[in-house]
Amino acid sequence: EEYQCGPAALATLLVHSGVDISPQALAPQTYLPGREGTLQVELLAATRRSGRVPFTLQGGPEALFSELEAGNPVLVLQNLGLTSLPRWHYAVVVGYQPENERVLLRSGTEQRRQERWSRFFGSWARADFWGLVIPPPGEIPASSTAASIGPELAQQEAKLPAALAVTAWEAALQRWPHNPDLLFATANARRSVADAEGAAQLYIQVLQQKTSHMPARNNFADLLLHEGCPIAAGAIIAPARSAAPELSAPVREAVTSTAADIAHQRALAANDPAHCRTLTEDIPYP
Repeated sequence: EEYQCGPAALATLLVHSGVDISPQALAPQTYLPGREGTLQVELLAATRRSGRVPFTLQGGPEALFSELEAGNPVLVLQNLGLTSLPRWHYAVVVGYQPENERVLLRSGTEQRRQERWSRFFGSWARADFWGLVIPPPGEIPASSTAASIGPELAQQEAKLPAALAVTAWEAALQRWPHNPDLLFATANARRSVADAEGAAQLYIQVLQQKTSHMPARNNFADLLLHEGCPIAAGAIIAPARSAAPELSAPVREAVTSTAADIAHQRALAANDPAHCRTLTEDIPYP
């Protein structure tokens, strides 16, 4: 049990997020007998297998306090030894007492242990302030910022079930509803689950904010093409084709490929079907 603090700490966070699971069930997924412990990557993978999105804490002590104030427990990695001779340990911070300069930990078999700030932050600093937050579906960490949430989700998206990824992007967009990067990413996520109308609405919002957002133009045009709307797709892709020489190589290649596909389909269609109107309302043409 001395070395199985990882499964126990992870189970605490997963149960708090609504997953019915025990440390014993997590141990085979996370505990590495050869290392007598658990690596952070195993905790992240087990979280995703449990139907949750893991968020590594970004911001050190300030972010920790933000999560605790929001009622979110935080799994932390501590080095209870020396930098040169580490002794790794996982615990869950469940609260703090600023008047006494104490944090409240669930550590090992102890459900609620007080630890002095100086001792705790010292051991946490020796583990590079690594922490983990696991919110329920439809929520994101309290300490997330508009700048941090996008890269965090983008890095994990391929490892998540599509529906779970969409839920996470939607949660981020709910907090920052006018952020063009989150609008674009959420549109792409909606499209991945065959929500063409929902994706179209967000691509349009991106272009309403910034008509020169060429990745959004390309992806929206491609969506319209695959929905059988080559005329509308051609109108959307036209500004991107004109700007192609100035675009980065990956975007330019994508635009060129999409434009070629659209040209082929336009040659076969005199008009778009009626359903295309529901996908192209409020389009901001240049």
